[in-house]
Formats: sequence, C-alpha cells, structure tokens
Amino acid sequence: MVLASKEVVTVALLCCVWYVVSSSSNVVGKTLLNQFPYPMTVTMVQLLSIAVYSGPFFNLWGVRRFVDISWPYYFKLIVPLALGKFIGSVFTHVSLWKVPVSYTHTVKATMPLFSVVLSRIILGEKQCLKVYLSLVPIIAGVAIASFTEISFDAIGLMSALAATLQHTLQNIFSKKVLHDTGIHHLRLLHVLGRLALMMFLPVWLYFDFWHLITVSNFNMNNESYKVIGLLFTDGILSWLQNILAFSVMSMVTSLTYAVASSSKRIFVVAASLFVIGNPVTINNVCGMAMALFGVIAYNKAKYDARRSDQKRVILPMTYQHTNNSTFWHNGNISSTNINGNKSLFV
Repeated sequence: MVLASKEVVTVALLCCVWYVVSSSSNVVGKTLLNQFPYPMTVTMVQLLSIAVYSGPFFNLWGVRRFVDISWPYYFKLIVPLALGKFIGSVFTHVSLWKVPVSYTHTVKATMPLFSVVLSRIILGEKQCLKVYLSLVPIIAGVAIASFTEISFDAIGLMSALAATLQHTLQNIFSKKVLHDTGIHHLRLLHVLGRLALMMFLPVWLYFDFWHLITVSNFNMNNESYKVIGLLFTDGILSWLQNILAFSVMSMVTSLTYAVASSSKRIFVVAASLFVIGNPVTINNVCGMAMALFGVIAYNKAKYDARRSDQKRVILPMTYQHTNNSTFWHNGNISSTNINGNKSLFV
C-alpha cells in the first residue's frame, strides 16, 4: 500500500512538471516565432538539443546502450522515421508561427481520426461503433474552433493537420521498431534525433542560413541576444518534454497515459490563453472544449473495446516465427490504441 501510494504521488508530480514544461515550451516557442519568424531554425535547434544533450545525460542516468540494427532494417524504418520527425516538427512550428498555440493544439486533437483511418489502411483494422461515435465531437469541435478562430490562417490549419498526420504515422512505426529491435525508447529518440539533424542540415542551410547571415550581418544587439536566449530555452524545454513524457509512460497503463496526455493538451490550451492572451470568443472556446472532450471519449472507447476483445480470447494467442508477423499479430490489440499507447512523439 505504501509503495502504491508513493508511485501515485510520483506519477502525479511528474505529470504536473510535464504539464508545466509542455505549456512553457509552447508559450516560449510562440513568443520566439513572433519575434523570430524562422520555423526551420527553431526546428534545427530542437533537433540539435536532442542530439547534444541526450548522449551524456542518458549515459549518466544508466539508460542501456544501443542495440545492433541491420543496415537493411535501418534504411527501411529508421531513416523514414527520422525524416518524418523533422518534417512533423517543421509543420508544428509553421502552425505555431501562423496561428495561436490554443488553435494548433485544438487541431492536433484530430489525431484519433488519423489513427482510425491509418489503422484501417495500414493494418486493415475495423473499429467498434463507440470508437466511431467518439470521433464526432472531435471533428465538430475542430470545425467550430476553425470557423470562430479570430486569427485563422489556412497555412496554419494545414500545417497543424500535416503535423498530426506525421506524428500518427510515427507512432505506428516507432512501436514496430521498439518491438523488433528491443532498443530502449530513449535511445531510439536519440538515434532519430541525430539522424534527423543530419538529414535536416542541408534543408536548413538552403532555407534559413544564408538569409540569417544577410539579415544579421553579424551585428549583435539586445534583441539578438534575447532571440538566442529564447532559442536555447526552447531547445531545452522541448528535450525535457520528451523525457518527462517517457517517464510517465513507463509508470502507468495505456489508458492512464492517454488521459494524462489529453489533460496535458487542455492544460497547454488554457495556459496559452492566459499567458499569451490571444483573443477568443465563447464559441471558439466551446469548440476547443468539444474537441478535447472527444479525445478523452475516444481513449475510453478504445480501452473498452480492448477489454472486450481480451475477454473473448479463451485460448492463449499463438505467435508467428518472424519478427514482423509477431508484431502485427500480437500487436493487433495494442496497435489499435495508437493515440493512447506509448509513443516517441509528444
């Protein structure tokens, strides 16, 4: 009982810190992009933070080291995941640049919709009626928030949707990599961060580097130092956000993590409205609340469907011999809860 109480307190404290760090990261990111409209450079700094900080700190924390991954598998799954990581990050920052934080996160509440569609396409998986019905308030809420958003921008909307689609795909295939290779999830985050940094470097040099050199002309002033400070802070907060999310993830069930993640989104939206103070209407707030409620209803419906499937299984599930078939066969239940299960991308 004492150990259980301590674990509950630990999880509660981690969630509180996670919410604060995530909200701070989004507020700092929005403030930075308002003063420094270069989402490519912001993405570059975040990837650099993962590559630089992860190695020493993970070694200090005793996270087990890399496992051997064959080159064919590396190019088949690891490289596309790294590519998707920086693409999703760029779209997220473009959305934050164009529209308020609250609206970006409201649009990102459509992740369950993408999860259901992609599960059907990739896994050939059908959902129960409760799951489909839970998508209705998400779609309606995002639609209301879009129609009533004072600072609406089509590029911001499309970027948020593209980022959500990319993160959903990452969640699906990162689970496969973790199962197939046995690599520690934080080490995989480090691998993807380093590879994404190398792949993104030429893109950043083409779009932002020479323009930044021309604009700055190496003249540093108070505004320049403030931007550098915000870039450094944003990189640290983004890295810490991932670490905290994985720490919570490792200590709780999938449903608890899904509810915690949904609650975090609500916390981020509320914090952005109070701290940044972007103007909203009553209808706009109602749309955001409806979408976020739909996310919680979706997670509950998925959990109920999984419990129902488990009760129907009388004989133990048999496993195939190959790694891939093992994942897809045994992962049939866990992979259905894409939005609620553990993933590398928060």
